[in-house]
Amino acid sequence: MSSEIDSSTLLSRATQLIDLARKAGADAADAVVVRSRSQSVSVRLGKVEGTESSESDDFSLRVFIGKRVASVSANPGFDLQALAERAVAMAKVSPEDPFACLADEASLSRSYPDLQLLDTTEVSSEMLREAGLAAEAAALAVKGVTNSSGAGASAGMGGLVLATSHGFEGSYMASRFGHSVSVIAGEGTGMERDYDFDSRLYYAELDDPAEIGRRAGERVIKRVNPRQVPTGKDVTVIFDPRVARGFVGHIAGAINGASVARKSSFLRDRMGQQVLKSGLSITDDPLIVRGPSSRPFDGEGVSGERLVMIEDGVLKHWFLSTSTARELGLETNGRGVRGGTAVSPSSTNLALEPGDISPEDLIRSVGNGFYVTELIGHGVNMITGEYSRGATGFWIENGELTFPVSEVTIASNLKEMFMRLTPANDIDRKFGVAAPTFAIEGMTLAGR
Repeated sequence: MSSEIDSSTLLSRATQLIDLARKAGADAADAVVVRSRSQSVSVRLGKVEGTESSESDDFSLRVFIGKRVASVSANPGFDLQALAERAVAMAKVSPEDPFACLADEASLSRSYPDLQLLDTTEVSSEMLREAGLAAEAAALAVKGVTNSSGAGASAGMGGLVLATSHGFEGSYMASRFGHSVSVIAGEGTGMERDYDFDSRLYYAELDDPAEIGRRAGERVIKRVNPRQVPTGKDVTVIFDPRVARGFVGHIAGAINGASVARKSSFLRDRMGQQVLKSGLSITDDPLIVRGPSSRPFDGEGVSGERLVMIEDGVLKHWFLSTSTARELGLETNGRGVRGGTAVSPSSTNLALEPGDISPEDLIRSVGNGFYVTELIGHGVNMITGEYSRGATGFWIENGELTFPVSEVTIASNLKEMFMRLTPANDIDRKFGVAAPTFAIEGMTLAGR
């Protein structure tokens, strides 16, 4: 395990690669190694269906000649000099990019905290198999569950090794463990599927597989024999935390600097203006100890800090990498992510901060409405904010969840939805995007 975690050899190769690129004619360069180790086991109906194991160290070199830039990738064992010379030759004939550059030297992280992202627990394939079988068995034991779509368990680690020509050298690794199960209840046209899962950085913190299975079974039997409901134009919709997290992802996309620079965000002209209801805030913090999406530095060597992206409903920041920030006339806030040979901005530990009301009281306050547990389709236009998704869930009647509902569509505009959002207090921060249950008033529901 120690040899897999030790990145010193990779860091040495990265710095050699940069030196060779400079000797070949590059003005500046950075080299990154994206590390990945994973193993997983999938089971169905008490039998192993598949096992997978993989590991990789993927090198990327990015070189700059004036305002020209080129990137190349390679696997371990490549010829350092040949790769460096190839990258420089490509850069010489590339079109100019006025915004491509390394992060400013002054913004580089010279020291960074230990965020305790790596659990070195050895998890065998047998342990993964037993976890998958236990989750499935517990789900199938719930009365009314009729079949299994499968269960699984996984363990792995990933990380980043980064070196730049202006002096940054760093690396980190993070572990990830998971259990999941999906089951079916009902027969014929009344058949329904549901699932449950857990994912953690530390193996010992994972929910028990049998508990995950039991929750999946209990969820699916409630969904059997769903109905449609009448179309309504002023319906209060409550989002279960599962779908609430995805909705917060739409907010993150709208305040991503790359989308703003491309003019593909409906919030591109709203900096400093109110975009959420007063009192609501969205935070992003890359430095949470054992945080699910924490990182000591970003893909350019810049340490981010906790930002209140939207404060008291007012938009305060975009997610920015160096090149995106330059294009917008701003400075990076340490949100650059390496994606292959490119760097683009992204969130880290993102959270819609909770309100004061319990989810039960929020449901009671609605009277009649719709509680959404799953969304279908991709009907979100990030340029205009138009929102239309297929949905399943439960009808709320007299403040209580009653019968299951499916084959309906909920629609509105994200600008209006943001201003009508009321969060509960049940946030779970074990996910990279965290959100509590929340209600949105005034949506259109298309049913029968």
